[in-house]
Amino acid sequence: MTEQTHIQSDLEAAPDGTLLRDPRRPEPRYSLTKAYGHFRDLLEDKEETSHVFKIFESLPSKHFPGRVRRLTLSEEGERLRKSEPFLPTILDDHETLRKLPEGSVAHAYCDFMESEGLTAAGLVAEADKLGRPKYGDLTEWFAFRSRDIHDLMHVLTGYGRDALGEQCVLLFTYGQQPSHGHLLIGYAGAINIRTMTKGSKAPVMRAVRQARRTGNACPPLVDLPIQELLATQLSDARELLRIPEPHWYRECHRIWREEGLDPYDLLGKDAAVAKAA
Repeated sequence: MTEQTHIQSDLEAAPDGTLLRDPRRPEPRYSLTKAYGHFRDLLEDKEETSHVFKIFESLPSKHFPGRVRRLTLSEEGERLRKSEPFLPTILDDHETLRKLPEGSVAHAYCDFMESEGLTAAGLVAEADKLGRPKYGDLTEWFAFRSRDIHDLMHVLTGYGRDALGEQCVLLFTYGQQPSHGHLLIGYAGAINIRTMTKGSKAPVMRAVRQARRTGNACPPLVDLPIQELLATQLSDARELLRIPEPHWYRECHRIWREEGLDPYDLLGKDAAVAKAA
């Protein structure tokens, strides 16, 4: 037995031989300074999603390897890898999803993605801009799966793609899979919203705190069979997952509209006028 073969035999792997963590994968390095720099870049160019991935890379969670191991080396993880090897292929097949019953999570997901002009493949493309190497290990499968359910979280929680809605989804995700990246972007983004809408009575912090509590109470979506979830009625899925109506988020929108602010354009002309006033 060669030294390389001996090393490979000592590594954790699934029954099919897929490694839990490829030994070539570099050890993540925690750097709050880098993360803050990327966050400032994100504020300058909010459409450049790659900054978000760089923030997460700068603030790796010490709990992430344990979560990967628990799912991927379990029988349920093995079943999910066989039935859902790559979620974007499933999520972008709207023709098939539309064959599921009206009122299902699938229909709500298709409506959301089509109205926003989004695709699951588009999020993959944004991540691929970083040019990071791929290893084909279980860690990669889990990480991709966590990334690819982001827009599904919007649908299940009821949070839109407005500035506050995105912060709420990030804090919901923190409740699901705690990491300082979600915490930084979620709360710092919420504070930025409060700063840009200074004088508004909208309960922004209550909204993001509710999102965090909801994520904590909800079973980890990454561990669930997504195809079965898509076939479930949206109302039933929310009840099953313990996802309540996002009351404080809705309240923020109501108040902003009363104040003459567009929740989907808080940094636009109306917000600038309100701030100057």
